[in-house]
Amino acid sequence: MNDFAPAMLTDQYELTMVSAALQDGTADRRSVFEVFARRLPTGRRYGVAAGQGRLIELIREFRFHERDVDFLRKAGIVDETTAAWLTDYRFTGDIDGYAEGELFFPGSPILTVSGGFAECVVLETLILSVLNHDSAIASAAARMVTAARGRPIIEMGSRRTHEEAAVAAARASYLAGFASTSNLAAGGRYGIPTTGTSAHAFTLLHDDEPAAFASQVAALGKNTTLLVDTYDIAQGIRNAIAVAGPDLRAIRIDSGDLSVLAQHSRELLDSLGATETKIVVSGDMDEYAISSLAAEPVDMYGAGTAVVTGSGAPTAGLVYKLVEVEGRAVVKRSENKATVGGRKTAIRRHKPTGTATEEIVVSQGVPDHHANDRLLQRSFIAGGEPAPLATLAESREHLRQCLISIPWEGLKLSAGDPAIPVTVVPTA
Repeated sequence: MNDFAPAMLTDQYELTMVSAALQDGTADRRSVFEVFARRLPTGRRYGVAAGQGRLIELIREFRFHERDVDFLRKAGIVDETTAAWLTDYRFTGDIDGYAEGELFFPGSPILTVSGGFAECVVLETLILSVLNHDSAIASAAARMVTAARGRPIIEMGSRRTHEEAAVAAARASYLAGFASTSNLAAGGRYGIPTTGTSAHAFTLLHDDEPAAFASQVAALGKNTTLLVDTYDIAQGIRNAIAVAGPDLRAIRIDSGDLSVLAQHSRELLDSLGATETKIVVSGDMDEYAISSLAAEPVDMYGAGTAVVTGSGAPTAGLVYKLVEVEGRAVVKRSENKATVGGRKTAIRRHKPTGTATEEIVVSQGVPDHHANDRLLQRSFIAGGEPAPLATLAESREHLRQCLISIPWEGLKLSAGDPAIPVTVVPTA
């Protein structure tokens, strides 16, 4: 069993910087770091900022325990001065950023971390790990929700990712608008509705398909979903209705040409009197597959591999960069990786109708406000003390409203410009 504290997710290079800064006296210089994306993944028109709720809780508990420090000392990774600093570590700075569920674009200052250099730099890996993962999942999931056009989607990708990533992915998917998850840990930890059917293994366990269906209905009642494509789908549907009756809640199809099968299944169900029995489809569902079934009689989707891997973009591409030291803007000038120095303030500009038109980002200043502007950043931690966090339900509703606000072109699945432009005004 791994007894190391979450703080040990820190990369060694961060401790190298901490050790050197402690030695040369720069560790406590007031510094500002920002999290942002230089670009969106290919084909994407917006990103969804997600993971802030998880992150702030992790930072609250970010400690180097005695076992951790002892390991670092014995391995020669830190000296005694750094070991003592890690033992006493508590984040005492400030963290501001975009609300969880907020949309972001290239250059958006998603998170701003300020405090002593050392106390901020040691958080880099944790911050990027959480935000890059959760934002990637939520961004993909939001596109799937849009493609589903109001039909529910079940997150069912736990078997396609790391065990803890599965729980975080379920949370991020629900934030983005998924209806439920098959991951029970996510249900217990975050109160997300859970659902599930059986697998082909359960059907194969029994002597025949009707026996498997009868067992499932006997245990769970008719408000269950029977998997009908283990053998022949048409016969599977007949068996399901024969066993459960026409008031069976749903059937699930997990393979084949889902467009054709959905049509045939609906016709067959209706002919058997099961006009209210729903059709759930799963099997390599991404936003494009979901969109392709928009005209078919599908009632619910199950998404797995695609959503937990970001549907082709497994990271949001977020970076964590130092932009200010002791009130002085600092910049990185590396080719293709240049930064804009100074702490940023961001607003989103809207038409009177509520449609977003532009994001304005100002360095070391505040943008001019208009009547329909919305300030994007809020306080998460002030002086080391966390502010009240939005609930997952509140963040879910915030994202829903954000997606309503962007121009309809920004919701297209085809490649194109970001949904709204971002204007970054550098420091004078």
